[in-house]
Amino acid sequence: MKVGTNIEDRIQVFTRLLGLLAPPFVGLYGFMVALGYAPSDHLISTEWFIALNFMWMAYGIWQYFWPPRSQYLPVVTIVLYHLLAVLFLLTVSGFTTFILCGWVILALVSYLYFSTTGYVLSLTTLAVAGLLNIALRPGTVEDSSTMLLNMIGVVLVSGAMVSISYAHRHQSRTLRTVPTAQSADHDRLLTIMNNLADAVMTTDGEGTIELYNAAALSLLDTNADIAGHGIDEVLPMKDKELQSISVQDRLKKAKHVTVDDSLLFGDDDDPIRFELTYAPIRGSYKDSGLPGSEGYIVIVRDITKAKSLEEERDEFISVVSHELRTPVTVAEGSISNAQALVERNKDTKANISAALSEAHEQVVFLAGMINDLSTLSRAERGVASEVESIDVDSFVHDLYNEYEPQARKHGLQFDLEMASHPGQVVTSRLYLHELMQNFITNALKYTQEGKITLEVNTKGDKVELAVSDTGIGISKGDQHKIFGKFYRSEDYRTRETSGTGLGLYVAAKLAKKLGTTIDVKSRLNHGARFSILLTRK
Repeated sequence: MKVGTNIEDRIQVFTRLLGLLAPPFVGLYGFMVALGYAPSDHLISTEWFIALNFMWMAYGIWQYFWPPRSQYLPVVTIVLYHLLAVLFLLTVSGFTTFILCGWVILALVSYLYFSTTGYVLSLTTLAVAGLLNIALRPGTVEDSSTMLLNMIGVVLVSGAMVSISYAHRHQSRTLRTVPTAQSADHDRLLTIMNNLADAVMTTDGEGTIELYNAAALSLLDTNADIAGHGIDEVLPMKDKELQSISVQDRLKKAKHVTVDDSLLFGDDDDPIRFELTYAPIRGSYKDSGLPGSEGYIVIVRDITKAKSLEEERDEFISVVSHELRTPVTVAEGSISNAQALVERNKDTKANISAALSEAHEQVVFLAGMINDLSTLSRAERGVASEVESIDVDSFVHDLYNEYEPQARKHGLQFDLEMASHPGQVVTSRLYLHELMQNFITNALKYTQEGKITLEVNTKGDKVELAVSDTGIGISKGDQHKIFGKFYRSEDYRTRETSGTGLGLYVAAKLAKKLGTTIDVKSRLNHGARFSILLTRK
């Protein structure tokens, strides 16, 4: 028989209290028998009764105030109390109704600790005690019948109490199981929500937040508990005109899943674009009320970058389309003119040459734009970004030899100023070459006379690569704009040269890929100097 280890603490305390209080009441009845105030023909002697009751009371006091920490104490106590009760019935009180009522408590306690087995053993002990009583003190049939009826009463009353206790325990287990299952489902739901990358919140019918995940706190940049706060308090949203709107009002109007990507959040000067996907949570019962009455689920995404890229793409397509239209139209017109002159036999060498030169110039312009777009695409996608160890001296001399003939053709002096032992850098050769090429071609384009200088300087663990010229220069007002996409200065001298406005935008992208920035020093009509710093190996 296994000791009941799941007995609640309060039941154990109550059982020990009964063990403390039972001996005095039983002893009181024994004194009444000894004094003749209660009928009994079973009392052996007053001394025996006093000794028996003293042992019972001593054990009751000990087990209540100084119980040992042993799992076998309940077994010892219940067995000992059954033994003492049998001795009391056989030698002091007899099987009277009052004393047998105490056996109901013994049977119930046995059931609480040892389940049905304990209960059956307790009643079996009572039956054995009754048989011993008949054997030791044979009486009339009336006496035996009375004892039997009293014992049947004990069985009925204790059985009823055991049935009630069983029903109560079963109900308690059921009530404990339901919250446990609900708690497990709740924890599972929170685990799923917290593993979602998007911010998720659920609200009640009035828009008060009930659940949220870690991504929601990250999106809102807070560690505070937002449960119990209103959705409008947590998400103060604005429309494109920066007018405040109520998210709760939009939730109440939602009849199905709704997506809204026109909302702004945060500072008016630099708002964040949010996309809200929300829907009512409908119950499974017909009387659950109106749609959404049980609450709403809201999914929030930061689409600022996506919207910015989308707008940049649209702008890019628009500007490229515009920029391509002019050279294509001019080239097509020039070739058509040359073709018409030939067909009409009015071709003169000068006219055809002029038309073809114009077409060639526009085709070169298109080739330059395509080259810039190709370079930009490579930089954006990280293609050909493999790094390698580059000898700066060799790299710069190759660059100088590549562009010195073009400078001479433009009537410009191309100088090379090289620091001694510039060392090596570890970076992408392609990106570095395209960046320096951009500086040199710009210098060639915007320098009418004078010279262009390719410089290499060492500054501690850094090496500086720079291109300076004596060209038209850049005004202070334009210097912070020149790295913008498709930007070209309004200076008429700039407009006289062909260009896409992508060169320095691409250069800035390349510099970022190389882990550096472009430094610009320029004065209008006094040339310009573009430089970058790279870490030496």
